[in-house]
Amino acid sequence: MKQVLLVGNPNCGKTTLFNSLTRSNEHVGNWHGVTTEEKKKEFFIKDEKVMLVDTPGLYSLLPLSFEEQVSVDTINSNSDYKIVNLCDKNNLARSLFLSLCLLERGLDVLIAINNFGKRTNCRIDYAKMKKIFGIDIVEIDAANKEDLSTLQELIQQPKKQANLPYFDNSFQKLNIRQQCEKRYSYIDEIIACCTMQTNTTYGNNWFDKIALNRWLAFPIFLLILAGVFYLTFFSLGAFLSATLSKFLEVVISPILNFLEGFGRGWVFDLFDVAIFGGLNTIFTFLPQVVLLFFFLAILEDSGYMSRVAFIFEDILGSIGLSGRSVYTLLMGFGCSTSAIMTSRTMDDKNAKIKTALLCPYMSCSAKIPIYTIIGGAVFGAKNIFVILGLYLLGVLISIFVSQVLNKTILKSEKQSFILEFPPYRRTSLKRVFKIIWKNLKEFVLKVGSIILAMNVVVWFLSSFSFTFAYTKNGGVSIMETFGKMLAPIFSPLGFGNWAIVSCLLSGFVAKEVVVSSIAMFNGIDANSTKLLSNSILLPTSVIFFKTKASILAFLVYCLLYTPCVSSVAMLKQEVGTKWTIFSVISQLFVAYVVSLLTYQIFLAFENFGGLVFVILFAVLTIVFSVLIVIKKVKRRGCCSFCDKCNKKCDRRK
Repeated sequence: MKQVLLVGNPNCGKTTLFNSLTRSNEHVGNWHGVTTEEKKKEFFIKDEKVMLVDTPGLYSLLPLSFEEQVSVDTINSNSDYKIVNLCDKNNLARSLFLSLCLLERGLDVLIAINNFGKRTNCRIDYAKMKKIFGIDIVEIDAANKEDLSTLQELIQQPKKQANLPYFDNSFQKLNIRQQCEKRYSYIDEIIACCTMQTNTTYGNNWFDKIALNRWLAFPIFLLILAGVFYLTFFSLGAFLSATLSKFLEVVISPILNFLEGFGRGWVFDLFDVAIFGGLNTIFTFLPQVVLLFFFLAILEDSGYMSRVAFIFEDILGSIGLSGRSVYTLLMGFGCSTSAIMTSRTMDDKNAKIKTALLCPYMSCSAKIPIYTIIGGAVFGAKNIFVILGLYLLGVLISIFVSQVLNKTILKSEKQSFILEFPPYRRTSLKRVFKIIWKNLKEFVLKVGSIILAMNVVVWFLSSFSFTFAYTKNGGVSIMETFGKMLAPIFSPLGFGNWAIVSCLLSGFVAKEVVVSSIAMFNGIDANSTKLLSNSILLPTSVIFFKTKASILAFLVYCLLYTPCVSSVAMLKQEVGTKWTIFSVISQLFVAYVVSLLTYQIFLAFENFGGLVFVILFAVLTIVFSVLIVIKKVKRRGCCSFCDKCNKKCDRRK
């Protein structure tokens, strides 16, 4: 079977081409490092079966990062590959540098130049370029699937000998820098001979003057984030969730009425509370999960995510990370498990471990139901500020933890960070919806099955005693027994209720289970969000919060304590058993301490109006952010030794 390797610079469209040829749905992003490992899939060219391999982006055959090393190892593993070297038409000189490196190895290379629709900065004489190189060259549009049939025909062509006049015996004796100069000299000749510039302003954008302004960049990012949260958790998200909730009620009610005809024993409760309650939890909050993935996909696909990495580079560099960590941490807003996996792109081992350990502090989408139900119970419309504050708190805690680790057991060297600013791109809704569909299937099939199964387990443990007696008729359940043993530990946090502790225990499996467990204990349908929110304020409910302080402390604890088992398993895979154990213990400790402080401080202010503390927290957050920005501005233009001396830097711009 013929094997074809897709090779090219980051962000040149390799994965898009892979999806177009193989009809796949791999993650495509306007970001360096989205593809971190090779992907394989078979497809047919006429009657011939072909194995297509997509590799992470690289700039040369001298790897500078983990993902580039993956590509180089794949290229070196088999010289019989047919290599489709995908080049970006708008960054042709840089793309052709990699092409020359491949051709110097004597590999079978087909150059495919990706034309990003109308966004082009030059015209190319392909016939002349093909004659100069001596190999096949084709122009394609990977996103719109244009000229892919021509590409497939050329893949079947036999190997051609490349024309490299600079590559002689004397070339091998040159040092690396001199070899690079020879290559670029040859590339300059080809560019001058075969191309005509049509747009000298390509890649420049007026919005960058605002979005990357030293004073405005961070506030703009917060404003965008606040807008995403408002649409996700309130206006649009709330409307869609309410609509789906009513639909589910119409579907489920007849089934429950039928089952009720056989009596309201434990069988009826199994279906009503455990099974249908779990399904309600999954589907009621599905719109908000989808919306969050939708907005994150747009930010990534548009090119703004690379700018965010630049904005945070100095801040993260001061705590032993780099701008490369931004993508991983932002991925944590969607799913901690997948975010932890992307930490492998870190060059420095300690930075990789730190980045992976920080991912669980980012508020993943699984916690959305908790914030919506619990926070909405007392904060109402102001809950958006609480949610935004929780997300920011997770970021601030992660910065603090990283700083502590960087100063103690996980010191990192200053890392090189190569960042490419792709031009802003009009988001492809087709690509965005593919990403959403993929995450939606994963949520429903994988996460949903866990929630449903765990809901049944929690129901069983809370409905039967150790003697398997049905406790609705009296008696102490298994869950209540364990909950009462652990409840005193959480009393200083304001929620020393055995049922609340039981919900937290079930949250180790999946955070979505916390809400379904609350609904089950309080005997409320999970899709009746308003009733569920009201139930936690009623003293007659099994799960009851006495004060706003205890509710806020509970939200903070849910934000910071150990993530789901799949995230823990991914941590073990990426950083090993020792650091995984450290992560679990440290997260429990941090969650307890921060929740304790939150409860005690908020309780002190609650008599004067709980909003005072919220405002104070918001002001302190803003002041802290401004100080970070000012520090960043002051250091801009300084040498790498500015932090190590007290003298005025001579290299300030």
